[in-house]
Amino acid sequence: MTGSGLPPARPATRILGIDPGSQRTGVGIIDVDERGKLVHVFHQALVVGNEDSFPLRLKRIFDDLCDIIAAHRPTECAIERVFMARNADSALKLGQARGAAICAVVSQGIAVHEYAASEVKQSVVGSGRGDKTQVQHMIGVLLGLKGPLQADAADALAIAVTHAHTRSSLSRVGIPRAAWRRGR
Repeated sequence: MTGSGLPPARPATRILGIDPGSQRTGVGIIDVDERGKLVHVFHQALVVGNEDSFPLRLKRIFDDLCDIIAAHRPTECAIERVFMARNADSALKLGQARGAAICAVVSQGIAVHEYAASEVKQSVVGSGRGDKTQVQHMIGVLLGLKGPLQADAADALAIAVTHAHTRSSLSRVGIPRAAWRRGR
């Protein structure tokens, strides 16, 4: 207990959001306190499309994410779940980029939580069919960011915000996330 009779506040949870891509991987980090207040920490689009080969793109995603994790020390991670693409080659490359990102996070001892794009849009925009400009605008509003946001970085921040909202809601009702996911 503190001098005010209240228990001491727990430190904020730092959440890493990742929007995987084989050309650009969005990265966003937020802090969320026990009251649900969101604070922007970092965002960036890792541009990897200029590497000499696809395996070097994957290595760059892995290495850059490891460096970002070391610098910012997130305690939780959320990543966008792969969707079915019309082009099989693109879907495979996206899955491999996502795998490189997941390996980077797990290699640092951080658990990964997955969200579908529609869940992220529903959480941030209020509709599972929101578009990228709506997501960019709402992330700017929610995190108090000025100026335009790069789309992949905004999506990564949106994924982190979705995880913050989901973990808070599940905590309030006492449902483990694994049990909640089974109903879908």
